[in-house]
Amino acid sequence: MDGLITMSSGEVDRLSVMIQLDRGGMRQAQAAEQLQISVRQVRRLLQAYRREGAAGLVSRRRGKPSNNRLRPELVTSVLTLLYERYLGFGPTLAQEKLKEHDGLTLSVESVRQIMIAEQLWTPKRAKKPQVHPLRERRACLGELVQVDGCWYTWFEDRAPACTLLALIDDATGCVMQLLFAPRETMFAYARAMRAYLLRSGRSQTLYTDKHGIFHVNTKNVTSTLAVTQFGRAMQELDIQILCANTPQAKGRVERLHQTLQDRLVKEMRLRGICDMESANAYLDEFCIDYNRRFGVQPRSDFDAHRPLRPQDDLDRILCSQETRVLSKNLTLQYDHVIYQIVSKRPAYALRGAKVTVCQTEEGNVDAILYRGVPLEYSVFMPQPRQSEVASSKDLVQKANQPPRPAQSPSPLHPWRRIGDSVPPFSGEA
Repeated sequence: MDGLITMSSGEVDRLSVMIQLDRGGMRQAQAAEQLQISVRQVRRLLQAYRREGAAGLVSRRRGKPSNNRLRPELVTSVLTLLYERYLGFGPTLAQEKLKEHDGLTLSVESVRQIMIAEQLWTPKRAKKPQVHPLRERRACLGELVQVDGCWYTWFEDRAPACTLLALIDDATGCVMQLLFAPRETMFAYARAMRAYLLRSGRSQTLYTDKHGIFHVNTKNVTSTLAVTQFGRAMQELDIQILCANTPQAKGRVERLHQTLQDRLVKEMRLRGICDMESANAYLDEFCIDYNRRFGVQPRSDFDAHRPLRPQDDLDRILCSQETRVLSKNLTLQYDHVIYQIVSKRPAYALRGAKVTVCQTEEGNVDAILYRGVPLEYSVFMPQPRQSEVASSKDLVQKANQPPRPAQSPSPLHPWRRIGDSVPPFSGEA
């Protein structure tokens, strides 16, 4: 035995076939079919086997560098850019930026292998698949729009965390509207919906979660007609709201947030965007680029968006509205303030009338409506403000706010009179 020959499993299979061919136990056509190569290649391998034996079947390229390997100077340039400009980028996004801004054309896998070798990227283990029933995309643009908000450090360490509201079309996967807001509130969604309605029109349906902005979660509410402020506004605009029971049910907008937490964060880092105002100004440009890359063609060319109607007053609809009953003196109390209605008609005509109070995002009463007609009013008396109710999804933002300064009791407070020799005031002269 002259030496040890290292062979791959495929080469071992070829060796067994060549032995049978050499002994006449198999035809060349049968060998070609078994090895899934051409008959000509079988003849060439048989000649090499008869000339050199098993060594003739071993690849001559084994142990030699590939002809398609990247040039060392190119790898050095890529690593320099990854450290200087694209630190923290994923392989796909880094490959796009290297091609767009630096003129370096590499495959995503090449960039991935470079980053793995330099420990700039850690391959993720495949997760155990979870079975969720599939749902086909809607056929038309505007037929179903998924809505959600995400609290995240969008500006990294350049600014505090905030909320990004996203609207994505189910049929095309195109982002219809993005908006940065300090918190996930009804008025924040109202601003996002206003921009979306003015640009695209009224969609058929909104697909949301069961946040208190969209769904009445109070257990003791027995009326099936109870709706939230946002739900009431969508009813007036003839837009149906569907609430998902699980995050997977509205997975398109959930996956959008994962993509935005990668791509949008790094795009804003490259542009030096550090505040919500500048970010909101850039979002339209980002949406155009995102839709160009990831948007798909819907099954139908029909646009299901409907134009706004003449009676759709967005200033009145997209505000907070609550019903109050006028007293005998034509007064009502709203948000710890008493309002006096000023009317030229007889007082008895409005006693016990139900009016609608419209409140703006700033907390000001914009109008008081009676049967859709605004009434004149004046502020009669402000009331002391009591405790504030916060939803469970706002507790994190509330907890991060600085505490209010402690108030010291009055010098005449009974708490300070404990232990004093002066008897408490009895009210007698």
